[in-house]
Formats: sequence, structure tokens, C-alpha cells
Amino acid sequence: MSVVKKLASDTALYGLSSIVGRFLNWLLVAVHTRVFDQPKLLADNNQLYVWVILLNILYTYGMETAFFRYAKKENRQEYFNLILSYIILTSVVFSIIIFFFATPIINWMGFPGKERLIVWFAIILATDAIAAIAFVKLRAENRAKRFVFIRMTNIFINIGLNAFYLMFCKYIHEGLFLESWKPFADYFYNPAIGPDYIVWANFIASLITILLLWREFIDFRFSFDFQKFKPVLIYAYPLLIMGLAGAVNQTADRLMFIKILPEGFYNGLTSDDAFSIYANVYKLSIFMLLVVQAYRYAADPFFFSKAEDKNSPSMLALATKWFTIACVLIWVGVSINIDLISLILGKNYRSGIVVVPILLLANLFIGVYQNISMWFKLSDKTYFGTYFTIIGMVITVILNIILIPIWGYIGCAITFAISSFIMMVLCYYYGQKHYPIPYDIGSVSTYLIVAAIFILISWQIKIENLMFSIPFHILLTMLFVLGIVVSERTSLGIRFGKSKKNID
Repeated sequence: MSVVKKLASDTALYGLSSIVGRFLNWLLVAVHTRVFDQPKLLADNNQLYVWVILLNILYTYGMETAFFRYAKKENRQEYFNLILSYIILTSVVFSIIIFFFATPIINWMGFPGKERLIVWFAIILATDAIAAIAFVKLRAENRAKRFVFIRMTNIFINIGLNAFYLMFCKYIHEGLFLESWKPFADYFYNPAIGPDYIVWANFIASLITILLLWREFIDFRFSFDFQKFKPVLIYAYPLLIMGLAGAVNQTADRLMFIKILPEGFYNGLTSDDAFSIYANVYKLSIFMLLVVQAYRYAADPFFFSKAEDKNSPSMLALATKWFTIACVLIWVGVSINIDLISLILGKNYRSGIVVVPILLLANLFIGVYQNISMWFKLSDKTYFGTYFTIIGMVITVILNIILIPIWGYIGCAITFAISSFIMMVLCYYYGQKHYPIPYDIGSVSTYLIVAAIFILISWQIKIENLMFSIPFHILLTMLFVLGIVVSERTSLGIRFGKSKKNID
């Protein structure tokens, strides 16, 4: 269990920024869906952020993982210089291209006159890609506290600016309070910009993050030694393709939704309204990624450093088991208590919460897939990841085309879950052939099945009054948690009752 405790400790520290960030983003969903109570007002923001997921992969093109593979302690600065040099070069080129085509891009998306959003996002993407390599260096050097401090600062700046523009200034401008401050508020707040302040806040936070990372760049020197960079690129390009295919797998539903959904599918809602409802409800399901992202921050450097250890497979198996248990607990906790959690959304957005348990399960499968994918990263067989994610992408596109016109955003969620499950199964199957790891499939499968039963029971028992439904759902959740504790009592070192040696 020492490996689990070490990973749990690192994951908790790295996860602090993710947990706080996701939680505060939940609160931002509450702000955004109430300040802009008409879903179509957030449609442009939601669409652009979906594209950003894809472009983030393109801007970093697998260099984060490649850094861990090639940058050892003795040559870390050398590879930091090399990788960051190419990231800066490509980021500048990509962003210039986006600047140049800002008007055609925004017109194609159907939001003419909003070129400023494209320009802001182009700068955000470049600065975030550069910052990503600096953050990887911090992780490699086990400087988790500085990593968390800077990430947390970014989060609080973003949240603070959202609150400043969309609540403080907006409400003063509308005369809701502090009327004498209206000239001050009007200086900062322009109602014509409205939802675009969400992107502006992100823009400012990204620029400040780069400034906070200044220490990591002090010893940086440009290095464009392509002969040295070539093997790094060869190692990383399958990760790029895998990342792009994986991003398509996760975002295809929202990219295709408006184009495929029949007009009038949801009574009284336009396609933009339905898309915005789904996109904001989707944010509730991303809570699963708290564990996934935090675990990855800790696991990547840990398992790469243990690659030559003969006990590495058993350590990975044990870590995977507890990682999956943590994900199952989140799936149960959020799905059963969705009546309480859905209150974070504005009333006009809550009709889509039925998809949350399905999306959570899909993200659980993606998390397990990313965890067990360590086998092809450690064995330099990253091309397997490309195969798996391309298969997942093809399944996603085909099923979305079939299911969205039939079931709307429920079809999106089911497609994501099926695609993620198939990717996970393929990764496990081929991993056992090329890099056998003794996973505890039996207990993990049992927990998943029992969790599904608990969730189905909670959704079948309809209790309209929140005063009764919330305590019931919390009790049901705690019962499931207790079952996990009892089942894993030996691993957790828990004893129930008196031990034999204490009995006379």
C-alpha cells in the first residue's frame, strides 16, 4: 500500500488546484446560467471552448509526456530548452494563422462581428502551451507546492474577474445597487460585450500565469537542434494523433450537435438553446476529471521513474484499483445526489440533467483508459494509443450521426460512453499481451455493477420534496461508501470488533 499512499499524497496535492478549480467553475456555471438566463446567449462561448479542447492538443503535440520520457535529472534543462523552443515557435505560427483568419472563422461559426473572441483565444492557446511545458518541469522536479500555487492563482484571477465584470459591474450598470458607482462600472463594463467577458477573464488569467512562471524561464535558452529533437518528435507524434482523436471523441457530440439535431426536436427550444443546455449540463459531469487529472499529474512522473523497477506492474495494478474505486465513488455520489447538485444550474438549463450519470460513466471509462495506457508509454509503443483513439473517434462520429436525431443529447451521452468503454477494453486486451499487469478485474467490476444498481434505484424512486429526497440520497450514498470500506477493510487496515489476541 506504500505506493498507493505515495500516489495518493501527490495526487491530493496536485489535485488541490483541480478540485478547487472545478468546484469554482461549478459556481461559475451557476453565475453564467443565471446572469445569461437565455441559453442561446452562451452558445458562442460554449462552441469556442469546445474547439479550444482540440487546439490545446495541437499546440502542445505530446511534448508534455515526451518531456518525462527524455528529460532525466542530468539533462533536464537541456531538454527543457529544446522542447520549449519548438513549442514557442509552433505556438506563434499557429496563433498568427488564427489571427489572419479570424473573420472567416467567426463567420463560419455563425457569430459575425466577434473577431475579438478568436484573437483572445489565439493568445490564450499560445500562452497556455508555453506555460504547460513550465508546469511539466515543475512536476518533474517534484515542486508540487509552486505548481499548485500558480495554478490556484490562475483560477482565482479567472473567478474574480468573472465576478467583477458579470456581477459587480453588470449589476451596478443595471441599477440594482450602488447607483453612485455607475460611472465606475460603466468604465469597465460594456453590455454589448456581455458573455464575452468570460473569455476576457480567461485571457487575463493566462497572461498573469506566464508572468508567475518567470523563474522557470530564467535559465531558458533557445535551442533548435533538430537532430536531437527528431527522436522526441517521433515519440510524441503518436501521442499528438492519439490526443487529437481522443479530443474528437470527447467533443464530437458538441461539435456535431447543432448541425445534426432536427429543428424543433425540443419543443420551444432552438438548436442553439438545446446545445447550450447540453454544454452547461456537461460541465457537471466533468467532476469525474478531478480525480483523473490530479492522478495523472502525480502518476506520470512516478511511473516513468519506476519504469525499470521489477515491481512496477504490481504497483500499477494496485494504483489502478484504487484509482477506479475513487472514480466509482464520484459516479455514485454525483449521480445519486443530482437533485441537489442540479440546483447549481439556472432553471432554464436543468432539463438536461438526465445525461449526467451517463457522462460521468463515460468519463470514468476514459479515466481508467488513461491510467492503464501507461503500458504503451512505458514500453515505447505509443502507436497503440493512436490506434485505440482513432477507433474510438470513428465509433463516436458514426454513433452521433445515428443517435443525435433520435435521442438528442441523450444520444450524445450514450455514444460517448460506448466509445470510451470500447477504447478501455481494447487498451486492456492488448496491454495484457505486450505488458502484462495483474489488475484486480473482479473487485473493480463488482463495484461498477453495484454502483450502477444503486444509481438506478435512486432514479427509480421519485421523491419530489427536496427536504426528503436529499437526506434519502445522502443516506444511499453513505451506504455504498460503507460497502466499499467493509470490502476493502484489510487493505485499509481497518478491523471491526475485537481481535482474537485481545480475547482472554
